Amino acid sequence: MTPVPNIVIFAGFMIGLAFGAVGLLSGFCLTSGLRKWWTQGDGRMVRSFALALAVAIAGTQFLAARGLVDLSQSIYLQPAFSAPLVLFGGLLFGYGMVAANACASRALVLIGRGNLRSLVVVATVAVTAEMALKGLIAPLRIATLHWSQTTLHDVSVPALISAWGPSDSLARLLAAVLTSGALAIFALSHAPFRQAKGLIAAGAAIGLLIPAGWFATGYLGADPFNPAPLASLTFVAPIADTLQYVMLSTGSTLSFGIAVVTGVLLGSFVTALATRRFALEGYSSARHMLRSIGGAALMGCGGAFDYGCTIGQGLTGLSTLAVPSVVAATGILLGAAAALRSPVRIAALAAA
Repeated sequence: MTPVPNIVIFAGFMIGLAFGAVGLLSGFCLTSGLRKWWTQGDGRMVRSFALALAVAIAGTQFLAARGLVDLSQSIYLQPAFSAPLVLFGGLLFGYGMVAANACASRALVLIGRGNLRSLVVVATVAVTAEMALKGLIAPLRIATLHWSQTTLHDVSVPALISAWGPSDSLARLLAAVLTSGALAIFALSHAPFRQAKGLIAAGAAIGLLIPAGWFATGYLGADPFNPAPLASLTFVAPIADTLQYVMLSTGSTLSFGIAVVTGVLLGSFVTALATRRFALEGYSSARHMLRSIGGAALMGCGGAFDYGCTIGQGLTGLSTLAVPSVVAATGILLGAAAALRSPVRIAALAAA
């Protein structure tokens, strides 16, 4: 594996530090947001996520429009993909994050605060994701991918708009303005959210970290002799890569994703100590632990199937306005809805 430039590793670590600190201070989490919105009527956290997505789309499309980043090199805009596999992976991930009471990124942040339940979740996500990416489940995933994949000529929203006549640059501008504008209006039109200054700041800050990641790997890492893979914030595969690196570092190299994961853990830990929020927490029962492990396993497999998580597809993938990311995000929301709102709801969610 070709070594990643040191500046990309450093940038990833700093982005991870910021994500860990902001995530701990604000409680930024789509899982908690959906639970509060759908069961308590409190939509402020969901609107914080929507604001983050608005900022991520605007920043990412600005970088692409200026030619600073070639988004077509990202995994999200590859023309060949399997809609059934991506949708199924999103469903698994969405259901699993509710069962585990946190998505992969939130679990990382909570480890830094001393939450031992999240340590079990992250370890399980790492193992099951590695199984689906390279291990026992990988042949099934690859066979399903080959059987069900299709090739789209227009794989992004700007490309779909451009097919109707507008130039590529105008289509990108229209897509970015319409999507980010609608999301910002949805977020800021809610009076209780406008009063939640911390959630507004968190949404804006997390949103800015997405284009920061694209800039780090796509511009700072654009060495023609040693290019870094184009990427931004995502957590399922990087968590698996981090576990592998910890175990087999002599045969592995550092990556942007591993640096981000390390930064998140350290950022949340230092912030927890500085704000006196660090406290060891464990499971309340064996059933609680079993449900958490089961949910984490669904997240690991689902994240491998749909190429991301609530951050990896819900923010980073959607920031590229990729059609596959829309499919993945839809699956995540449907999976979460099945866990939170269907007649077959997960028991004792409030105790998680």
